[in-house]
Amino acid sequence: MSNKDTKTKDIAINNLTVDYITKLGTLTAVENISFEVLEGKSIGVVGESGSGKSTLGLALIKSLPHNGIVRSGNIKINDKDISKIQEKEFDEVYRWKEIAMIFQGSMNSLDPVFSIEKQMKEILKVHRIKDGGTYDSAIKKALSAVGLDPEKTTKRYPHELSGGMKQRIVIANSLLLEPSILIADEPTTALDVITQAQIIGLLKKMKDTKKMKIIIITHDLSLIPSLVDKVMIMYAGQAVEISDIKTILDNPLHPYTQALIKSIPHINSAKKPIQFILGNTPNLLNIKKGCRFRDRCPHAFGMCENDPPDIHIESNIVKCWLYDKEIKVTKN
Repeated sequence: MSNKDTKTKDIAINNLTVDYITKLGTLTAVENISFEVLEGKSIGVVGESGSGKSTLGLALIKSLPHNGIVRSGNIKINDKDISKIQEKEFDEVYRWKEIAMIFQGSMNSLDPVFSIEKQMKEILKVHRIKDGGTYDSAIKKALSAVGLDPEKTTKRYPHELSGGMKQRIVIANSLLLEPSILIADEPTTALDVITQAQIIGLLKKMKDTKKMKIIIITHDLSLIPSLVDKVMIMYAGQAVEISDIKTILDNPLHPYTQALIKSIPHINSAKKPIQFILGNTPNLLNIKKGCRFRDRCPHAFGMCENDPPDIHIESNIVKCWLYDKEIKVTKN
């Protein structure tokens, strides 16, 4: 099992760029992404389909498909650049032991012909954890941590469990080797609203009690305010805004962030219709110079044909020409 000192390790991503090599050319799915997550903290990575958020998660755990490569940047756990180490070392030292991932749709990956206990023991065996009586205790500890009764759960099969229970099993699997960093990619997909809230509550409890560092990837900004400390909004492979969750919700700066928040349905939506984001995301195989949101942006102007810089405004970092002081003077 992992040592206690792993709980103090932080993760920092610096200027990470990830490409996919395709028959049609090179597609840059993630471009110059930087953020860090400290002990007991969490960040939400939010964006629509194709924004690069899942690719980012796969890169962090070195599980990119065969045509995916980290072109530049680094991923550091406690100052160790894991993007540069060999696969064997990553498997032996880091994967599932220091950093684990709940993959999108992973509750459907549970093997229907094996009991939950057998599948959890297999994880421990694959990662060369010697039994010595520790398998049962590790499984019991992981299941208890996600609110499941080990006595009632271990002998059951996936088809005997509800969607919410299966998702809890998947989370328990990720906790078996006691990682300090957890990436959760759309962990509430296909679950009902009540179960979604329970899963988010469970992740928050893990963050607060175990001091885990959690990176949650989602398309639904409304799911995560109670869980995350910071939010990174992604669009077409880039981070267009980063700030603490309260600032993002109360004072969003980037037009895309503003549009995302306006598209969240509320209980009184009948009085205030949901707003939609018109247009389509750009083709990442043929990216034009300039702001990638400009063709859908109601505030676009001439300067948007140039690549926008990252502008720091109090606790926000926003990639938008609207907040460049010199440009605002010129416009006026």
